[in-house]
Amino acid sequence: MNSRKIQEYCEQQWDDSALPQLIEYIRIPNKSPMFDPDWQTHGYMDQVVQQFEHWCRTCNIPGMQLEVVQLPDRTPLIYMDIPGDSDRTVLLYGHLDKQPEMTGWREGLGPWQPVLDGDRLYGRGGADDGYATFASLISMMALKNQEIPHARCVVLIEACEESGSYDLPFYIDALADRIGEPELVICLDSGCGNYDQLWCTTSLRGLIGGELRIAILDEGVHSGDASGIVPSSFRILRQLLNRIDDCNSGWIATLEFTTDIPEKRVEQAKTAAAVLGDSVYTKFPFVPGAQPVFRDAAELILNRTWRPVLSITGADGLPAIANAGNVLRAGTAVKISLRLPPTADARIAAQKLKSLLEHDPPYGARINFMPDWSAGGWHAPDLQPWLEQAINQASLNYFGNGAVYMGEGGTIPFMGMLGEKFPDAQFLITGVLGPHSNAHGPNEFLHLPTAKKLTCCVAEVIARHYLCK
Repeated sequence: MNSRKIQEYCEQQWDDSALPQLIEYIRIPNKSPMFDPDWQTHGYMDQVVQQFEHWCRTCNIPGMQLEVVQLPDRTPLIYMDIPGDSDRTVLLYGHLDKQPEMTGWREGLGPWQPVLDGDRLYGRGGADDGYATFASLISMMALKNQEIPHARCVVLIEACEESGSYDLPFYIDALADRIGEPELVICLDSGCGNYDQLWCTTSLRGLIGGELRIAILDEGVHSGDASGIVPSSFRILRQLLNRIDDCNSGWIATLEFTTDIPEKRVEQAKTAAAVLGDSVYTKFPFVPGAQPVFRDAAELILNRTWRPVLSITGADGLPAIANAGNVLRAGTAVKISLRLPPTADARIAAQKLKSLLEHDPPYGARINFMPDWSAGGWHAPDLQPWLEQAINQASLNYFGNGAVYMGEGGTIPFMGMLGEKFPDAQFLITGVLGPHSNAHGPNEFLHLPTAKKLTCCVAEVIARHYLCK
């Protein structure tokens, strides 16, 4: 395998073919169904599916079968089956739906406004993870270009990931006979600690999301008249949140929300910390003078990958400051996001969280927690020697540095699902979401050199899979 030719080919395909397509893709506000309930009426999802389908067909990969599969009342899925030199199967995965707009984009940038600035392509969805379709097929084209043998490859591009992939199990079941039993699963929807080497995700956290609603009055009343008699709904909220975590440290002790961290993952976190140093926390846009919860890089990595953490991501019942009169509000509602360790049982944790918040309500207030998201995490099986060697060699060949292993703090429900369905499969979970790329937030960008090098790495790992026994 000529690594230089692989790299030259992939870079040319990215520059000439993939990049123009991604620029057009960013313009389309194809938000995930959770954020656009009328997605079918708006037609943006179909527009992207048609765009991607057309591009994939122009790749002219010999023997490739492509079908847009759409079950009734489900988001569409692009299914591609690429014949190989053996019947063994590699499964590649990505998605094409996007997070919503979010506020705070820099002047000149916007979610649906593609901007190419040096090595960065700004706009929603390029890195998370519209690039995956292009990386998957360009890697296959690179192997075909050099006549390098590979196993049969199945590519799945779904349209529901940012909503929790609730449609995907139905497609996995419907396509089970066609997919077969993959020996290797490659997922391109994860992150990277820097842009200097290949990063392999060893775990993903689970997630419980939901609305916590607190009502103490039927209507708002004059605060001068009622305060001191009627408890503030915000005080009740503070009391309820204290049942989940310690407000000073953020520590969560509830057994249903915690698990033991495997020693191997602790050691890998220390190795990643040695590579990243204080960039583990300096990559975040702290205001001047602000600081992380503490400065031990390895412990911070374990915090974001293996420990439960509570966040509040939205609120209702709070008027804008400009319109806030002296009124004791009738109630408060917040959106809760509780990240769980990879091996915690999300269903049991969701039941515990509801019980924890609703039992014995302070002051007899009306408390209701409505979970709207419950997804388990994922913990990778140990890598077989051939895959560990292939990953490291690919990183050396195209990045110039060895691979690094680290858990990720996000949630990809698909991985837990596949882990259960294909317990004997090996996994390469990786991605381009590195420092400041800011998926889900403002100023999201795709680091193009990393996307190109990652494409080369995928090609090499698939080639080396064919040689393993």
